[in-house]
Amino acid sequence: MNRRQFLAASGATALAQTPAKPNVVVVLSDDQGFGDLGANGAPDIQTPHLDRIASEGVRFTNWHSNSPVCSPSRASVMTGRYPQMAGIPEILFSRPNFDVAGLRSGEVTLANEFKKLGYRTAAVGKWHLGSTPESRPRAQGFDEFFGFYSGWIDYYSHRYYQLGGQPVFHDLWRNETEVWEEPAYQTELLAREAKAFVQRQSGPFLLYLTFGAPHYPMMAPKKYLDRFPASMDRDRRLHAAMIAAVDDAVGEVASAAPRDTIFYFQADNGATSEVRADHRARPYRGGSNGRNRGWKGSLYEGGHNVPALLRAPGRVPPGQVSNALGLGMDVLPTLLGLAGAKAPNGIDGADLSPVLARRAAPPPERTVFWDYKGQGAARRRNWKLVVDPMEELGGAPTKGQFLYDLAEDPRESTDRSAAAPEVARTLRAGLDAWRASFPNGK
Repeated sequence: MNRRQFLAASGATALAQTPAKPNVVVVLSDDQGFGDLGANGAPDIQTPHLDRIASEGVRFTNWHSNSPVCSPSRASVMTGRYPQMAGIPEILFSRPNFDVAGLRSGEVTLANEFKKLGYRTAAVGKWHLGSTPESRPRAQGFDEFFGFYSGWIDYYSHRYYQLGGQPVFHDLWRNETEVWEEPAYQTELLAREAKAFVQRQSGPFLLYLTFGAPHYPMMAPKKYLDRFPASMDRDRRLHAAMIAAVDDAVGEVASAAPRDTIFYFQADNGATSEVRADHRARPYRGGSNGRNRGWKGSLYEGGHNVPALLRAPGRVPPGQVSNALGLGMDVLPTLLGLAGAKAPNGIDGADLSPVLARRAAPPPERTVFWDYKGQGAARRRNWKLVVDPMEELGGAPTKGQFLYDLAEDPRESTDRSAAAPEVARTLRAGLDAWRASFPNGK
């Protein structure tokens, strides 16, 4: 029996023993491109623990964040809604008074939905979904929180700093109490806290583990840098080291969790094209978006086609590579479906659990949309329309609309508007109608 046959047989055996309430771990990385994962073909980045999750479940090749930047992307994972409908269409500021409004009181969230099922819930890591009292993790359904509210913090001092050097403030919390852990490396610190939470649980739990890596500031311990040759490109080596630390952290948590635990992993958006060194932006090519065009901040595929994996023993057959269209907003309904529960009304995401479990026909037929900083995009099947696109965060837009056939042209290099004008018109009409539905017209 070969490995694939063994995994398939193991999955079939486990199906009959599947518990009613599986433990769930949701992991997000930050600015990790599609080409920054071993299982996606990265020749120079080592991610054995994530690759193992892929082999034991499903690796998605057509999975997308709902935004090419962090706060709105994470809002969709948390709420099952488009970021505009969740009230977080753009990156949230970070301020020393911790008075940034984000998720609204009474919002549908992963934590609130799983608490209804009797789960113990914890958020560990980067929050970036608001820092006012009603937006914080414990007000959004999490029993426990350890992490930071800002878009990033220094990996050793755990302080936030902006371009120009101001403001600088410490941002690390256990529930509502500020804690001091320097000089613990951020990724290892989050792994410690996540593992401890898992080990304390005697009943079903939901862990939302969100790393700051490999987002700026670019820092990694020597032991991770030493895994890669000194001759490697400097930016790529540092990026690879930060991802290796995330991979080890995932491995630690996975080893501590019960075998039936569902693990879902996704990057929040594509790899970035710049870092903020010495308080100034500089070109950066440490990350890789694989074959995709564009970078973080762009509505080309490089900005939102992200690495994503799901392992659900006894529920999802192992060894799958799925090209089914999926988005971050599908995470909440899909995980609820795998746990045997129905998604709440009023969300935008789709429950893909029947598809992943191979109990149903192909994925739901739908048109999906993106909007960010004046850019717009609409996709149905293999057709994608991009309006006023930028190549990267802060880039200059290319005015106009462009239609791509992603099956024939995954690099988005040839405009097919003239060849398929009706497709372009239909997608543009859908995009315009969707934009018109935004609350308060935003």
